[in-house]
Amino acid sequence: MNAPLTAPPRPLAAYAAVTAAYWAFMLTDGALRMLVLLHFNSLGFSPITLAWLFLLYEVAGIVTNLCAGWIAARFGLTTTLYAGLSLQIVALIALSQLDPSWTVAVSVAFVMVAQGVSGVAKDLAKMGAKSAVKLLAPAEGGGLFRWVAALTGSKNAVKGLGFLLGAALLGAAGFDGAALGMAAVLAAILGAVALFMPAGLPRGRPKDEIGRLRSGDPRIDRLSAARLFLFGARDVWFVVGVPIYFYGVLSDGTAEGRREAFFLVGTFMALWIIGYGAVQAAAPALLRARERPVAEIARLAASLAFVLALIPAGLAAAAWAATQGWTAPLGEPAPWLTATLVGGLLMFGVVFALNSALHSYLILAFTRSDRVTMDVGFYYGANAAGRLLGTLLSGLSFQWGGLPLCLATAAAMALASWVCARGLRDAS
Repeated sequence: MNAPLTAPPRPLAAYAAVTAAYWAFMLTDGALRMLVLLHFNSLGFSPITLAWLFLLYEVAGIVTNLCAGWIAARFGLTTTLYAGLSLQIVALIALSQLDPSWTVAVSVAFVMVAQGVSGVAKDLAKMGAKSAVKLLAPAEGGGLFRWVAALTGSKNAVKGLGFLLGAALLGAAGFDGAALGMAAVLAAILGAVALFMPAGLPRGRPKDEIGRLRSGDPRIDRLSAARLFLFGARDVWFVVGVPIYFYGVLSDGTAEGRREAFFLVGTFMALWIIGYGAVQAAAPALLRARERPVAEIARLAASLAFVLALIPAGLAAAAWAATQGWTAPLGEPAPWLTATLVGGLLMFGVVFALNSALHSYLILAFTRSDRVTMDVGFYYGANAAGRLLGTLLSGLSFQWGGLPLCLATAAAMALASWVCARGLRDAS
């Protein structure tokens, strides 16, 4: 067996450098998603076509996560992190070359490939950052939960700012200018992080075999399945359905109205992600993590998944009532529906953030130090599979049944996460 990975002599400095690199990446990741969604929606792309733009991003995430654990173990955590940042720069530069004269089919194919590169980049960066926490966090006083919650929560807050940045840049600089500007800034940050990254993080084990990807631990299998459906439940409404609904309600069709709608939709999505990240970072204190054993935290994760399913189910009922003309003319949104959606989705964000924080802690608590990159890779492969399923169903459900079906599908996915997480109560 390979010797276990050990933490570097300056864990706080390494943690700060890893976090800074991850923040820089996630800022551009959030901005790029909003750029693509709002730009191509303004060009008249259908919900299903918009979903297709993100599918290869998620497919790449599945493959990358399954392989990135081995890549990180084989080549080292810093190499994996730098590779993710570098590929994101390539993806941004490529997207800036999109030609308006291309046909829809060519444009979709080009953006899908560029998004696929970005998907590989994201999961390489995430693998390097998340695995490093397992090795750097102090063992005493709930240190692992606190450090992983701080990294994950702050990352999501930064990604939320990226949503706002992407919407603002689209209105101010256009699609090409925004993509090139972000590529230049990310390149400068990559150089700075590489210059100041302290030595000591594991450099890899040349003899690690890719066949060790699966851990054989039933807890990790159940947690990964629960994670798949958890993120599917989020992305079913998050990727296409709700942003396009809000854009349709807020835009009056004029150029000024479209710019204002871009900003308002981007602001809501940004605030949702920022709030989600803040709750994640506060999860150890909110859930009294120091006082709870791992088995109790696993049971709490299952309970929160059930509560989560109730929220989109209620919102789906409200959306269906509105579209049936109970409180507004048939086919027009009820005036109260948008406010109801905002409140309900913020509530969804709180429960989702707590559940996600528990998952992020449990995967690191369940895995062994000598297998951390492998098990984290398998787990985040399931995460990416959930995002892929949620992305596809977001476009399909919104196209076929509008907002009510989109939200009802989210409720079904959250319920499936609860079913999978229930097994953790006996396996932990």
